[in-house]
Amino acid sequence: MPIIRSSEIGTYLYCQRAWWYRKNGYKPQNQAELAAGILAHDQHGSKVQKADTLRKLAYFLLLAAGILAIVSLILQFSS
Repeated sequence: MPIIRSSEIGTYLYCQRAWWYRKNGYKPQNQAELAAGILAHDQHGSKVQKADTLRKLAYFLLLAAGILAIVSLILQFSS
Protein backbone atom coordinates (compact mmCIF):
# COMPACT_ATOMS: atom_id res chain seq x y z
CA MET A 1 0.00 0.00 0.00
CA PRO A 2 1.52 3.37 -0.98
CA ILE A 3 2.20 6.01 1.64
CA ILE A 4 0.05 9.13 1.36
CA ARG A 5 1.76 12.28 2.57
CA SER A 6 -0.02 15.28 4.04
CA SER A 7 1.15 17.46 1.13
CA GLU A 8 -0.61 15.06 -1.23
CA ILE A 9 -3.83 15.45 0.73
CA GLY A 10 -3.48 19.23 0.53
CA THR A 11 -2.88 19.06 -3.21
CA TYR A 12 -5.84 16.73 -3.64
CA LEU A 13 -8.14 18.96 -1.62
CA TYR A 14 -7.01 22.04 -3.55
CA CYS A 15 -7.19 20.43 -7.02
CA GLN A 16 -7.83 16.76 -7.69
CA ARG A 17 -6.52 17.06 -11.24
CA ALA A 18 -3.21 18.56 -10.06
CA TRP A 19 -2.88 15.68 -7.60
CA TRP A 20 -3.53 13.14 -10.36
CA TYR A 21 -1.02 14.80 -12.69
CA ARG A 22 1.65 14.82 -10.00
CA LYS A 23 0.89 11.20 -9.03
CA ASN A 24 1.28 10.09 -12.64
CA GLY A 25 4.58 11.91 -13.18
CA TYR A 26 3.42 14.91 -15.20
CA LYS A 27 5.56 18.02 -14.74
CA PRO A 28 3.88 21.44 -14.44
CA GLN A 29 4.35 23.68 -17.46
CA ASN A 30 4.56 26.86 -15.38
CA GLN A 31 8.06 26.25 -14.04
CA ALA A 32 8.97 29.96 -14.17
CA GLU A 33 5.95 30.91 -12.06
CA LEU A 34 6.65 28.13 -9.59
CA ALA A 35 10.30 29.22 -9.27
CA ALA A 36 9.19 32.84 -8.75
CA GLY A 37 6.77 31.68 -6.04
CA ILE A 38 9.49 29.73 -4.26
CA LEU A 39 11.78 32.76 -4.41
CA ALA A 40 9.03 35.03 -3.07
CA HIS A 41 8.36 32.65 -0.18
CA ASP A 42 12.08 32.45 0.63
CA GLN A 43 12.39 36.25 0.61
CA HIS A 44 9.32 36.60 2.82
CA GLY A 45 10.68 34.02 5.26
CA SER A 46 13.94 35.94 5.44
CA LYS A 47 12.07 39.17 6.20
CA VAL A 48 10.03 37.45 8.91
CA GLN A 49 13.21 36.14 10.57
CA LYS A 50 14.78 39.61 10.48
CA ALA A 51 11.64 41.16 11.94
CA ASP A 52 11.60 38.56 14.73
CA THR A 53 15.25 39.29 15.53
CA LEU A 54 14.58 43.04 15.61
CA ARG A 55 11.55 42.50 17.86
CA LYS A 56 13.66 40.52 20.32
CA LEU A 57 16.36 43.20 20.23
CA ALA A 58 13.74 45.88 20.90
CA TYR A 59 12.42 43.98 23.94
CA PHE A 60 15.97 43.56 25.25
CA LEU A 61 16.74 47.27 24.81
CA LEU A 62 13.45 48.22 26.48
CA LEU A 63 14.27 45.98 29.43
CA ALA A 64 17.79 47.41 29.66
CA ALA A 65 16.40 50.97 29.58
CA GLY A 66 13.95 50.10 32.36
CA ILE A 67 16.69 48.62 34.51
CA LEU A 68 18.91 51.65 33.94
CA ALA A 69 16.04 53.99 34.85
CA ILE A 70 15.39 52.10 38.08
CA VAL A 71 19.11 52.08 38.98
CA SER A 72 19.32 55.80 38.21
CA LEU A 73 16.32 56.54 40.46
CA ILE A 74 17.75 54.43 43.28
CA LEU A 75 21.12 56.19 43.04
CA GLN A 76 19.48 59.60 42.85
CA PHE A 77 17.31 59.12 45.93
CA SER A 78 19.88 57.24 47.99
CA SER A 79 22.35 60.12 48.12
